[in-house]
Amino acid sequence: MMPILYSFRRCPYAIRARMALILASKECELREILLKDKPDEMLQVSSKGTVPVLQFTKKVLDESLDIISWAMESPAPNVHVFSEAERLLSSELIHLFDSKFKYHLDRYKYSSRYGEDPKDHQNECKLILENLDKKINPNPWIFGKEVSLLDISILPFIRQCKIANPDWFFSQNFFNVINLLNYFESSDLFAQAMQKYAVWDPVKNNGNIFP
Repeated sequence: MMPILYSFRRCPYAIRARMALILASKECELREILLKDKPDEMLQVSSKGTVPVLQFTKKVLDESLDIISWAMESPAPNVHVFSEAERLLSSELIHLFDSKFKYHLDRYKYSSRYGEDPKDHQNECKLILENLDKKINPNPWIFGKEVSLLDISILPFIRQCKIANPDWFFSQNFFNVINLLNYFESSDLFAQAMQKYAVWDPVKNNGNIFP
């Protein structure tokens, strides 16, 4: 049975999982869902109710980093191979963006939901991006000509920060980050990952072969 991927096009966690599947040429059935109307079929295999969810015959992966790890079990062509120092830096940065950056990003983007001052959280995001800017020198990806797991893991969240207020984002002085995001959004990888699909209908069973 082909694995089934429950996904939501704009979700940064789902975006990075889809990119890993593309890079690793791991074929699955993609079922595009609406987060406000989650199908019972997805909730039966993952009660978390979040995407992505990758369903196999005998197991389920419902964390994006687990899906990335599964996809990359075998070396994928055109994906940067980390040195030990790069691996440590990547692990540190992915954890930072999945925890502290995501925390402040949510409260910046959805301040009314959290009852918080968006400026405070915007500034926290800015500090993290400024620190990242000092650590990278994209050419065109973080570690050179080939995309890395660090790129696909953090750039969907940086994109969300940009979307929250593009004028503010592009007026900042973290130029390495801005250039990296621009390259990311113009890449074939991003275009393929962001392809639009009709919402999955369990009656029509209109899943799509992906990638």
